[in-house]
Amino acid sequence: DKATDPSTPEENWECIQRFCDQVNADTEGLSLALRLLAHKIQSPQEREALHALTVLETCVNNCGDRFHSEIAKFRFLNELIKVLSPKYYGIWSSEKVKFRVTEVIFSWTVWFPQEVKIRDAYHMLKKQGIVKEDPKLPEDKILPPPSPRPQNSIFDTDEEKSKLLARLLKSSHAEDLQAANRLIQSVVREEQEKSALVSRRVNAVSEVSDNVKHMDELLENYRRKELSPADQETLHTLFQRCEKLRPLLFRLASETVADDEALAEILQANDKLLRVLGQYRQVVACQ
Repeated sequence: DKATDPSTPEENWECIQRFCDQVNADTEGLSLALRLLAHKIQSPQEREALHALTVLETCVNNCGDRFHSEIAKFRFLNELIKVLSPKYYGIWSSEKVKFRVTEVIFSWTVWFPQEVKIRDAYHMLKKQGIVKEDPKLPEDKILPPPSPRPQNSIFDTDEEKSKLLARLLKSSHAEDLQAANRLIQSVVREEQEKSALVSRRVNAVSEVSDNVKHMDELLENYRRKELSPADQETLHTLFQRCEKLRPLLFRLASETVADDEALAEILQANDKLLRVLGQYRQVVACQ
């Protein structure tokens, strides 16, 4: 109550820190804290809700992996979504509170990219038009780094950047903290780009495999003259799609030259593609 007291215009950092300490010390602290915070964030008093959001962000910074795991569950995310949704409290929540809630959820999609439920919840808000555009995260606020950090993070492989980040975070100067935040954000973007490349590769290789298998079956029936007109149309459509997949595989290969295993997977998929396209031209197009 003291940490979220609406009668105090400024944050009571002593009470906020004591709240975090209690969360960490009490065996029931985690579950109790999240229920209390959800209730306060949903308060019709704007200042109380804003204070509660500050407490929540401070807990994310100070209460470790178990806290991160709990905020990433739909049970808690739904309580935040209620503040935004016009079906619940969104009709009377202030715009400032709704913006802060949106900012918090979006920041978690950046810092906890491995938490699928957070990303799904945020995408749902955008799909429903409740969130129109991504908020710009303030550079003067250090957000929690992802925990656990994604494997093969640049901070695991780039010792120089790791040391620079540690030095900046220890600084008490605002410009150093801003630089640390920019550095972490750039690394997260890099990780997201790597993840997107992996996703494109996996999807492309999977589509090639499925299409080749289907074309093999249809070509076998074509040789036996057992292919219906509808299946012949399907075979032609698959051929056209496979033709379009060739340049995609070429681009993926050029983007994946540093990963021998992934490159071998792409080249193998390309071999399958060339084989089935050749068979189509030999069996169908030449007749």
